[in-house]
Amino acid sequence: MINKSFLLPIIFLQISTLCFGQPKTWNGKKCAVVLTYDDAIDGHLDKVIPALDSLKFKGTFYLIASAPVVANRMNEWRKAAKKGHELGNHTLNHPCDGTLPGRSFVGPEADLSKYSLARAVKETQIANTLLKAIDGKTERTFAYPCGDLKIGDSLYYNGLKNDFVAARGVTPQFSLIDEIDLSNINSFSQVNSSGEQMIQLVKQAEKTGSLLVFLFHGVGGGHSLNVDFEEHKKLLKYLKANQKNIWVAPMVEVARYVKASR
Repeated sequence: MINKSFLLPIIFLQISTLCFGQPKTWNGKKCAVVLTYDDAIDGHLDKVIPALDSLKFKGTFYLIASAPVVANRMNEWRKAAKKGHELGNHTLNHPCDGTLPGRSFVGPEADLSKYSLARAVKETQIANTLLKAIDGKTERTFAYPCGDLKIGDSLYYNGLKNDFVAARGVTPQFSLIDEIDLSNINSFSQVNSSGEQMIQLVKQAEKTGSLLVFLFHGVGGGHSLNVDFEEHKKLLKYLKANQKNIWVAPMVEVARYVKASR
């Protein structure tokens, strides 16, 4: 079952459709789905990318530039990019606000609350330089580590808007094209989700003509925030079987489409 907190935006979208007509289509389809994978995990290269490739889907992989799997497997990330997968920016060191509840895992060297705005911007731009060296691309998207938007009272992405097409956040909400905030795109984080639970989210996106962004960490292991590989495969199979209604694309491609529609 879908968490009840998701129902209000769904109801709002359905009422909007009744009042104002059908929403804009997504590349000629009913909805858009973006598959995003955070933190640069070995399993993304070993399991996820082969699974996506087998169905001709392209995902967005938000890499922590300093992660060992980036340095040690750079040629494999380069091959993934050549196949059409997006290498997104998840900063240099994945800084999170250590002052918030449940953040005991944040060390002093990666505590966003101790960063200056200049440092946050500079480190993210350094990560962009590395990513460009891997894939040769000048356009990509950003994902906020831990979903943290601010240093003190300031939105640090304001200093990065010219460096990215868009940024992905962590708020679980469906959005029509005209409602999307490209500086904080909504996403649904998946932890121990069943294939059926994820498929139900896709069906809601189809009904409401909205964007659905999945946020994964581990798939089949490799991270404490994990989804079983077979359950993930069920989601992919549903997306494949319903391609006539669902546009599956990397975040950068969807964000460009949103911009062009305005």
